[in-house]
Amino acid sequence: MSSQNRTRRETWAEAVKPILEAIEARRDEALLEYTVKFDGVNQIEAVDLTTFTPPTEYDELTDALTLAAERIRAFHERQRRDDDVFEDEMFRLGRRYMPLDSVGVYVPGGTAVYPSSVLMNVIPAKVAGVNRVVMVTPPKPDGIDVSLLIAAKIAGADECYLVGGAQAVAALAFGTETIRPVDKIVGPGNAYVATAKALVSHIVGIDSVAGPSEVLIIADETANPKWVAADLLAQAEHDVEATALALVSTDRMARAVKEELARQLSDLPRRDIAIEALERGGVVVKSKDEAIRQANEMAAEHVQLAVENPDDYMRQIRHGGSFFLGHEAAEAFGDYIAGPNHVLPTSGTARFSSGLSVDDFYRRQTFLQMTELDETVTRAAIRIAKQEQLEGHARAMAARLEDL
Repeated sequence: MSSQNRTRRETWAEAVKPILEAIEARRDEALLEYTVKFDGVNQIEAVDLTTFTPPTEYDELTDALTLAAERIRAFHERQRRDDDVFEDEMFRLGRRYMPLDSVGVYVPGGTAVYPSSVLMNVIPAKVAGVNRVVMVTPPKPDGIDVSLLIAAKIAGADECYLVGGAQAVAALAFGTETIRPVDKIVGPGNAYVATAKALVSHIVGIDSVAGPSEVLIIADETANPKWVAADLLAQAEHDVEATALALVSTDRMARAVKEELARQLSDLPRRDIAIEALERGGVVVKSKDEAIRQANEMAAEHVQLAVENPDDYMRQIRHGGSFFLGHEAAEAFGDYIAGPNHVLPTSGTARFSSGLSVDDFYRRQTFLQMTELDETVTRAAIRIAKQEQLEGHARAMAARLEDL
């Protein structure tokens, strides 16, 4: 970690720690103080999703979110786990999957709102069998964005509270008079939300501490430069810290993509953000082997393979959060409606972690039952216990042999 990044993280932690401590100690009283201070709202409001009905002017959006939810749910239902039980000569052994009792889903509500994130975080939790899914999102003086409530209703969220920031994370972790604590907190947020999640991760599960979004596009001579440019901008418009990088096979393709970028940027609403983000990425010429090597080093959140033979490339790229194969597979489809989860590892963490799935909402528990006391196995275990100088362990097992 660079010294600059370390300093920034320390600054965020210094700002967040007092908020966590205050809410742990004073609960709703402190939560309300921070809601007034940061959001200009003087109440902690709960939204009853059971009585919420989408306004008719949102029918088209409701239909779109319903279709997306159906596809996301269908993909995640294939990830359900069945208990695994087997027997050998001495034990009945197994592993069972128990859903978490409760999950908190943080949903940003600042300059941009993301109903797609509601679907992506709530649906796999409900598919896993989580009984209580709690959504929190920052309040606004003019009320919550209706699209978030529509998505929450469709996805099956059980509770919704209009609180945000580090104070919402603290409320989910420690509990208040209004908001009961949860077992795990998931969902995106700004640096202060991410820092709060990291700081409470010793008492509650979290999905990850996500960094800025990333796309790595590998494009050969068969790629459409218009599409490659559009896909770069789709990523770059997220945030000035986003990474949008295309590795193309020839100078001719590089020129064509850059021309398209200039043309498409001219009327992009988030043009200034995209331009700044592209400074850390852009378009670079690389051979196939060099592109694959860089992809494995980068371990990007999204890896888009705009090539003639995408499966061949994917077989050689070990590290990536999610792969988008072929020219038609824009990464944006994955953000909204394809089915796989869009909550993915960033900042190189795809080397050791995976995207959000139903697995994240299970606890895996093992069990064993004696079916027959085997002397050879028991004496082997006793020998190991004695080697570790744990005589009580050895005696506990030896007692069974003595009473045969």
